[in-house]
Amino acid sequence: MSSVALAEELLLLAYDDDTGKATGSHIGLDLGMAAAVLVDLALAGRLAYAGGMIVVVNGSPTGEPIADEVLGRVVADTPHTPASWVQRLRHGLRDRVLADLCARGILHDVDETTLGFIHIHRYPTADATVETELRDRLGRALTSDELPDERTAALAALVAAARMEPALYLSGDEIAAAHQRLEQISDAAGFTGAVSMEESSIRPSVALVVSVLVKAIQTALGTARP
Repeated sequence: MSSVALAEELLLLAYDDDTGKATGSHIGLDLGMAAAVLVDLALAGRLAYAGGMIVVVNGSPTGEPIADEVLGRVVADTPHTPASWVQRLRHGLRDRVLADLCARGILHDVDETTLGFIHIHRYPTADATVETELRDRLGRALTSDELPDERTAALAALVAAARMEPALYLSGDEIAAAHQRLEQISDAAGFTGAVSMEESSIRPSVALVVSVLVKAIQTALGTARP
């Protein structure tokens, strides 16, 4: 697996570097992050989609603690739909990812707890290297006519599904244009049915998992395409 998980990348996009606070839709971010863990496991060849359910094809650990915890849950549980897993996994996931990024020195945990019981934490950027690379990669995808690699295409699809375009430092007409380009990437990758998965450079097994998870996010947010 990549040294930076997709869920971590979504979180870094969503949190303001200076204030350390989440921007945009919190529910959209949480749903997107839950789906992102499952997508990473599909990219690593651990999960697939079959018979309407997320299924395990390889239960061996990936070496990434959060992903492996989720993989263990899927292995131990009865099969569930993508929509069910996204809802099951979103609770508490953000705190886990924040703690991991802080432990690695990427974010800084600023504890502003007051009166001993009102817990307030901010997470400003401590090391911008990872986020800079991430934004550069997404920026290239947004401005190029070529389909990015499958991991970046999956990230683009999750950003669009969670409606996180404002986190790309865009506003007004730029947001609409970015959303359109992100959806074009999703279409070209075979995530939405606009292009046959066999015609895409994305592995069909991965494209299918991304497709059903994107639909689960959009359905939960009430933004699914008609």
